[in-house]
Amino acid sequence: MKGSTRINRVLRRSPWILLLVVLAAMLAYGFWPAPVAVEVTTVRRGPLLVTVNDDGITRIREKYVVSAPVSGKLLRVELQEGDAVQRGQTVLARIEPSDPTLLDARSHAEAQARVQAAKAAQQQAEASLQHAQEASELADHRYDRARKLIEKEVITREDLDQAEHEHRMALADQRSAEFGLNVARFELELAKAALVRTRPADDVDDQPALLTILAPVTGRVLRVLEENAGAVTVGTELLELGNPGDLEMEIDVLSTDAVKIRPGSKVFVEHWGGDGMLEGDVRIIEPAAFMKVSALGVEEQRVNVIASFTSPLENRETLGDAYRIEARIVIKELDDALKVATGALFREGQNWFVFRVVEGRADLQQVQIGESNGLETEIVSGLSSNDVVVLHPTDKVQQHVRVRFDGPTEQIEQ
Repeated sequence: MKGSTRINRVLRRSPWILLLVVLAAMLAYGFWPAPVAVEVTTVRRGPLLVTVNDDGITRIREKYVVSAPVSGKLLRVELQEGDAVQRGQTVLARIEPSDPTLLDARSHAEAQARVQAAKAAQQQAEASLQHAQEASELADHRYDRARKLIEKEVITREDLDQAEHEHRMALADQRSAEFGLNVARFELELAKAALVRTRPADDVDDQPALLTILAPVTGRVLRVLEENAGAVTVGTELLELGNPGDLEMEIDVLSTDAVKIRPGSKVFVEHWGGDGMLEGDVRIIEPAAFMKVSALGVEEQRVNVIASFTSPLENRETLGDAYRIEARIVIKELDDALKVATGALFREGQNWFVFRVVEGRADLQQVQIGESNGLETEIVSGLSSNDVVVLHPTDKVQQHVRVRFDGPTEQIEQ
């Protein structure tokens, strides 16, 4: 009888006990720390390009400024910026020379000196072209031999790339030498024409009334420096010509980065306004640095790195002179590196750390890093392939705190 009484008493109290248990569970759940929502990325193995990233501009490799060869009256220049010109055919400007009888002996002597200087410049240009042609032939033979040797696995891919770079640079130097010779011939013709108009002649009517200046090169008008009709003197700049298709890059980098760059290094051009990524290679690192004040007001020693485009012209035909670009210059290539997104790393003192996700909790892990390109960083020790780490950890992420994520979210594009 007593036992049944106790059972009845417990049964009567059980709803209250159950209610207390539910309330306790709800309180515990309400005050239990919620998991921190995070983004994560996966540690993986793969190629890593170590690059120097900086802004730069495009520039036409060869420009030519047409100047007045004689003093006189310039007729209005009809050409506009962007107009196409053909070597030896397009009329750039017309000048009515001053009356030769009004010129003194000094002007005649100066005109003779300009002719002699133009002849010397032409001879020098011819020698430069011959040298460039022979260098181009030698580079062409080396490149052909390298392509045959790479098939037999006698040389490395790096040797082939170097031979290809030298071949392209030799062709570019040859084009530059041809441009220089055309300009030198044009200068000589103008100098001779100017000399004729400084000689007092018995039959002045036999001389043309106008001095016509034809285009020395094929390309486009970049700038019209003197458009209106008026008096001009010898040496007055009239137009600037160039070929917009013959572009190169001028990238200014920190001097501490410039010492790591070598001629032939690959260059990737991004955010230039067009579709896709353009490629090139370094032609020369200028030997002299210059001081530049950064946007933060810090004085920096910077160096110009000149690179040539290797991407086809049809992929970059909308690029023009002095356009802004963002370039990545490769200074080292790692074929198989353990790497992680740089945003997962943070520094405390002299050491680097990441938060590795283990069983849903953040685990503070010290790591040793190697090379980095700003987007990805090589991990020397502290992590393994396929480890999941927190990306851009905030102050809420602490040791052993629970984290919540939907899976690896960060993908780095090469």
